[in-house]
Amino acid sequence: MESFATRLKTAMGARHLKQVDIVHAAERAGVKLGKSHISQYVGGKTIPRTETLRFLADTLGVDEEWLLGHDTPPASRSQPVAASISPASSQQHATSDHPIILSEEGIPMRQFHKSTKLDNVLYDVRGPVVDEAARMEEAGMHVLKLNIGNPAPFGFRTPDEVVYDMSRQLTDTEGYSASKGLFSARKAIMQYAQLKNIPNVGIEDIYTGNGVSELINLSMSALLDDGDEVLVPSPDYPLWTACVNLAGGTAVHYVCDEQSEWYPDIDDMRSKITDRTVAIVLINPNNPTGALYPPEVLQQIVDLAREHQLMIFSDEIYDRLVMDGLKHVSIASMAPDLFCVTFSGLSKSHMIAGYRVGWMVLSGNKRIAKDYIEGLNMLANMRICSNVPAQSIVQTALGGHQSVNDYIVPGGRIHDQRDYIYNALNSIDGVTAVKPKAAFYIFPKLDVKKFNITDDEEFALDLLHDKRILITRGGGFNWQEPDHFRIVYLPRIEVLKDAVDKLTDFLSYYRQ
Repeated sequence: MESFATRLKTAMGARHLKQVDIVHAAERAGVKLGKSHISQYVGGKTIPRTETLRFLADTLGVDEEWLLGHDTPPASRSQPVAASISPASSQQHATSDHPIILSEEGIPMRQFHKSTKLDNVLYDVRGPVVDEAARMEEAGMHVLKLNIGNPAPFGFRTPDEVVYDMSRQLTDTEGYSASKGLFSARKAIMQYAQLKNIPNVGIEDIYTGNGVSELINLSMSALLDDGDEVLVPSPDYPLWTACVNLAGGTAVHYVCDEQSEWYPDIDDMRSKITDRTVAIVLINPNNPTGALYPPEVLQQIVDLAREHQLMIFSDEIYDRLVMDGLKHVSIASMAPDLFCVTFSGLSKSHMIAGYRVGWMVLSGNKRIAKDYIEGLNMLANMRICSNVPAQSIVQTALGGHQSVNDYIVPGGRIHDQRDYIYNALNSIDGVTAVKPKAAFYIFPKLDVKKFNITDDEEFALDLLHDKRILITRGGGFNWQEPDHFRIVYLPRIEVLKDAVDKLTDFLSYYRQ
């Protein structure tokens, strides 16, 4: 007897329906059914209750008993699945992963599926909940997007000098640059690395990229063989985990401790090192928590990497968005004997996320990474070069007055919006949050017992549907409990206040 999951996928395939289509149909019918529920049904983890089963059968045009796996043929409905599929044909042609699709003549059609390399890849910052928000906007609803760190929509403008200098250089940047980038850009980055006390850095140790994101992917692809392990923080910026897995490696998550300002748990990190571990990833300042790691924490990580001969990858894209008079320290400056790769860029500090300007800097003991560097060069050459007009303004952006400094002091937008959202969230019954020290994110905790929350994606969808507020669930950052979510506090205080008022009202009645 075929399982419920197999029959469900077979029927969905015959109707050309995706999981999100079922969610949308449920919403229109007034049935409480989230994508997480559908995923559990499709994955064979659970079987729906009677009323949900009836809805699925009606939507898919099949008999309830057949859907449960019994041998009863599908019933004839308004658009019956029986016309294009039967239990016998589904058993012959379908697999549990890929339901069959038949032509109008009833002939199985070849399907093209995504690579199995994507099976363990997650990027919920732009995921199912965002897809649902897009559908709602297409239906004419306004959605407040607190899910992504994109400064421009919230009124943060690119410095005039940057725009002017790019416009003056456009005709000189129509061709390819060297694969690592323009000399002027890399020279400015090299000097910036020197100011950060990063040791042993020359022009050839610097690679420009279409944002840090491209370079994360490139750096993991050049390093990892199947089964290699990389220590990645939890919570993390999910691209790190995704790129490790996509490159054939295994992302092993070490815990960052909320009770200790979200600093990495060094004992947990140490316990997860094996003979397959090749590197440690650090995100400092941290996304999604806004934590800033002090030198004593960085020193413990350096000591651990030194003891086990590990590489260090340090994502420092928010290093110029540090508040409260604190100072960011690059971990590479503390590890001249180790091989380190440091990432940064202009997307956040210069409010030009769309320009896609990022870089990585190789430092320390490059002699032990000679072969790896050859791999980096090969992949850098294969993508030709990064965006050349964007490279042309690196020198301008890193020199002179840094306009971001006006935002991160008392009276500045990012500083005051941080203070507001921190105090406002902690005033909500059942919500607590650690005060961010950098970046523009906060990662509040929900009292799951109070709200009976077992599924954070369902929580995010319910908040979206009820209050038109889009947030990213904690699970989207590889946090294992359903008790956190991330808020981007880039909107002005009056907008944040409206969002907090709506969240407060939502949590006053919400129980999952």
